[in-house]
Amino acid sequence: MKTAFASSSPGQRRPARRLAVRAGRVLVAAVALAAAMIVSACGNNDPLAAKGDCTSDALIVGSANFPESETVANIYTEVLRVNGFKVDTKFDIGSREAYIPALRQCAISLIPEYTGNLLQYLDKDATATAAPEVNAALTKALGDDLAIATPAPGEDSDAVVVTRATANKWNLQSIADLAPHSAEVKFGGMAEFAQRPGGLPGLKKNYGLDITDANFVPIADGGGPATVRALVDGQVTAADIFTTSPAIAQNDLVVLADPKHNFAAQNVVPLFNAAKKTDKAVAVLDAVSAKLTTTELISLNTAVSGESKIEPKAAALAWITAQGLNSPIG
Repeated sequence: MKTAFASSSPGQRRPARRLAVRAGRVLVAAVALAAAMIVSACGNNDPLAAKGDCTSDALIVGSANFPESETVANIYTEVLRVNGFKVDTKFDIGSREAYIPALRQCAISLIPEYTGNLLQYLDKDATATAAPEVNAALTKALGDDLAIATPAPGEDSDAVVVTRATANKWNLQSIADLAPHSAEVKFGGMAEFAQRPGGLPGLKKNYGLDITDANFVPIADGGGPATVRALVDGQVTAADIFTTSPAIAQNDLVVLADPKHNFAAQNVVPLFNAAKKTDKAVAVLDAVSAKLTTTELISLNTAVSGESKIEPKAAALAWITAQGLNSPIG
């Protein structure tokens, strides 16, 4: 290497260095341009990035990113099509932070929602929990650009759930019946359940169920398999599990009654961009909602998330046929 450098004059090395520098600059510029093009392309291809057509008769049905939402969205889609609507879909969008803005700008036309959670999203100060009050407050909170059809009787809400053995041992029917056993209860739920108004503070205020910090077991799966397993295995005595979870029936668990409405009503409801809401669309989706009970939601969730693992669209089509909604309404 030393010999090679010795045989080269400074004049011979300088042009090579300039070429290398220029080549490096060209390469950096090319990479930057390519990156910019990729970002631009991604932005342009995002189906929720651009404002949709609020005047078109066509509908775009969206869903959140969990199976129940996608199943109900498939039901809406297929029944609307049966009734003559041109319908496209944009499923698995994500959370409200993603799909509410998309709805406001007509990137989607409607989506299945839940009354209580939607109210809390739109009005952080809302205190209504019983269904009639939630529905009235929600109607006011929607503003001019959002609208709903009639909520279904079926709801997917938080619930205090215990095993059959615990229910029998303490003769439990409601959350109030659990309160005298507070000191013996280990309670499982998402970490935020310990602080939110409808969580442990609400259970103490409304029912006298007083769970100490030491007896609260945070489980980060939103009432899913880990929470169910902790309950069934006796790691916790009670847990926050959603009412439409197939695991409740599969494991013979008991949902304790909530007569004081500690947990806000969470009835399934079609949420529209107000410009896309028509009398005909509402009539069609009201016919769907009338049949969408909590029992039917559990059945659909069992088909999709239980042992059968049926695709949401297939489960939706089977349900539509079974409910007689596979022909035009009226």
